[in-house]
Amino acid sequence: MTGIFVISDNIITSLGFSTPETITNIRQDYIGLKIVTDPSFSPVPIPLSQVNTQLLEERFSQLVSLVHPEMTGTTFTRMEKMLMISIYDAIRDVDLDLSGDRTILVLSTTKGNIDLLEAGKKGLFSENRIFLWELADVIRKFYCFHHPPLIISNACISGSMAIGTAYRYIRSGLFDHAVVTGGDILTKFVISGFQSFQSLSPEPCRPFDRTRNGLSLGEGCGTMVISSLEPEEPGDKITIEGFSTSNDANHISGPSRTGEELFCAINNSLKEAKVAPSAIDFISAHGTATPFNDEMESKALGLAKLNDIPVNSFKGYWGHTLGAAGLIESIATIHSMKENMLFRSAGFNEPGVPEKINVITGLKVANVRNSLKIASGFGGCNSALIFHKNSS
Repeated sequence: MTGIFVISDNIITSLGFSTPETITNIRQDYIGLKIVTDPSFSPVPIPLSQVNTQLLEERFSQLVSLVHPEMTGTTFTRMEKMLMISIYDAIRDVDLDLSGDRTILVLSTTKGNIDLLEAGKKGLFSENRIFLWELADVIRKFYCFHHPPLIISNACISGSMAIGTAYRYIRSGLFDHAVVTGGDILTKFVISGFQSFQSLSPEPCRPFDRTRNGLSLGEGCGTMVISSLEPEEPGDKITIEGFSTSNDANHISGPSRTGEELFCAINNSLKEAKVAPSAIDFISAHGTATPFNDEMESKALGLAKLNDIPVNSFKGYWGHTLGAAGLIESIATIHSMKENMLFRSAGFNEPGVPEKINVITGLKVANVRNSLKIASGFGGCNSALIFHKNSS
């Protein structure tokens, strides 16, 4: 076998606190986006995908009692709690020396502890806690990682790029294992920023649909453990076989109008993986449901000769989770491969992009051996990952 192995994972969103719970809810077509009428988030009602706060506090209290009972009563932020729970769920059944010098922690986020800007949070934490490096170091100390964490904050490809960067580090021999974790939370600061772009939909988003009118925001986090060592457990093994990134430098927030730069990332990742376009069985798109993003992705897939490959966007289930998006959508992709199941693109009814693409409209059984995960973000950044299933 070649490639780097994905040996464990976790997803936390409005659909649950574990990957199995999340995948079960997707299979049952549960939509985590709900209309929220909370002025602390937005002056007008908007659909949001929120992590259950009560469950978060309960799960974190259990975690601290189990892992660090001496820390009972210590204050942590919402983002820190989510990341710590996610990491624990991903590593608890894995034989991994976090404190060893062959393991690295990689954190992806766009805003980190952004809620500490709120008036009610000032004074609860040191001023440094707002910085991404301090957030990462809190996580490092909690789990006793040996090396300083690597932080990836590159707009909405952060999660995908964190996986790709860890993959390259391991492939180069610098490390044997990586714990890739990432997340973002919902705050008025984040929501108002997207409202200023007039990019938020007043109803749950509809990626690639003719009537799409904007994205929906969600919060969440995820963790993926990747390793150069093949898992001993029987069953299908998932490997990362290719990764590429590009930047179109088209506009600070608008994507390329041609899709050529995303195509470049796709093409390079396919070449690295030695996989022909016709061998791809499933594509997890970025699929934000904004007019220009979905249009650009369809053009890129057309240039890559992937028009007929089944494609979906997971954002119709849990919204756009920013720095977590590429990570949790990659994990959902991996479990789609393991279960030989293609999940529908929630919110899609009628094609609404210039290039013909094969958007999945219902739950389908399929043998998924090779998958492509693509992402794009502000500033013109793009990324592409290739996952392969090694059947036992």
